[in-house]
Amino acid sequence: MLVRKLQDCEEFIAGDGTILRELLHPDKQPIALRYSLAHAIVPPGQVSVPHALKTSEVYYIISGTGEMHIDDEAQLIGPGDAVYIPPNAKQYVRNTGSEPLLFVCMVDPAWRVEDELVFDPVSE
Repeated sequence: MLVRKLQDCEEFIAGDGTILRELLHPDKQPIALRYSLAHAIVPPGQVSVPHALKTSEVYYIISGTGEMHIDDEAQLIGPGDAVYIPPNAKQYVRNTGSEPLLFVCMVDPAWRVEDELVFDPVSE
């Protein structure tokens, strides 16, 4: 059995500027998964850097509020929302609330640096 505790996962700043802790990744644990799973934080008033993945991604919002941007669409998001991000879609999320925006990211197939394209940051 593999149980990963969030507090035991190393925190780092991802390419899109979010605060990330990778929970499960088939290249980092001896597990048979196609996807990777991470916990992300966007602090109040912050916005992630626009980026696109060659793979699909799902965000599941745990707490906080934000505005999700995918290609030319934008929608408000909050706790309990699941957001599907198709492959190659330009995406970013803005924290519109006064508390951290916390969410889980699932990337399928598993995230790899060579599958991500990072764009110029959004101007405030």
